[in-house]
Amino acid sequence: MNKPIISFEFFPPQTPEGTEKLTATRRLLATLKPEFFSVTFGAGGSTQDRTLETIRKIHAEGYQAAPHLSCVGSTRENIRALLHTYKDMGIKRIVALRGDLPSGMGSIGEFQYANELVSFIRAETGEHFHIEVAAYPEFHPQANSARDDMLNFKRKMHAGANSAITQYFYNADAYFRFVEETRKLGVTAPIVPGIMPIARYSQLARFSDTCGAEIPRWMRKTLEGYGDDVESVQRFGCDVVTQLCEKLNAGGAPGLHFYTLNQANASLEILKQLGYHA
Repeated sequence: MNKPIISFEFFPPQTPEGTEKLTATRRLLATLKPEFFSVTFGAGGSTQDRTLETIRKIHAEGYQAAPHLSCVGSTRENIRALLHTYKDMGIKRIVALRGDLPSGMGSIGEFQYANELVSFIRAETGEHFHIEVAAYPEFHPQANSARDDMLNFKRKMHAGANSAITQYFYNADAYFRFVEETRKLGVTAPIVPGIMPIARYSQLARFSDTCGAEIPRWMRKTLEGYGDDVESVQRFGCDVVTQLCEKLNAGGAPGLHFYTLNQANASLEILKQLGYHA
């Protein structure tokens, strides 16, 4: 069986040390020949310049780079300028998101929903960009209902998205169920599972509480039981996430997108277990 394509997500570093570390991380992960590296866009566009600079560096190194673009706090003019900057650079892929409203920001901006952003990108740049959008197998934490969330996803895809990347999850059945339901709604595009390696439990619990990703009770209890034993947390995390990826691969997932948190080792170890080698 052919191995699914892989990709990796980074956040733009804030310091020279962070930039140096990310360069080293990127070089390690690049040995696995990923389809692309994506770079996040902070709440309300707070990292816009650093996102652009990180994308520029990745592209200059000869790798495929995919900047995130966020609706929140953005204007049409601002998004138009970024799109043309990326197009002129030779960037071919965009991750289009609604994004988070930072505390203290009163206005969501000129775009309210991701489908509006997708439509705008298509109107401005035609078919130049491969557009990725977000998907939520365990449903968006702000969705009124599961049905509403599915219809929101359908709108994004039908607005012109080429594929989707999911929020991370640890229950493969949630992913397969989500894909099955979207197919019933007429969505045929690839839906790539987002994978979160487990390095520190406290960090994972904080992220999960914020984004609505469920950590199954048996996993929580096991991870809590390790306390400050980081080595055991990482060994257990590697086993659990590797098994999840094996299920996803066996079930026909079109790829695996790793949320690296700018670290290489956890993703490398999982992919090594899955048979990916430099």
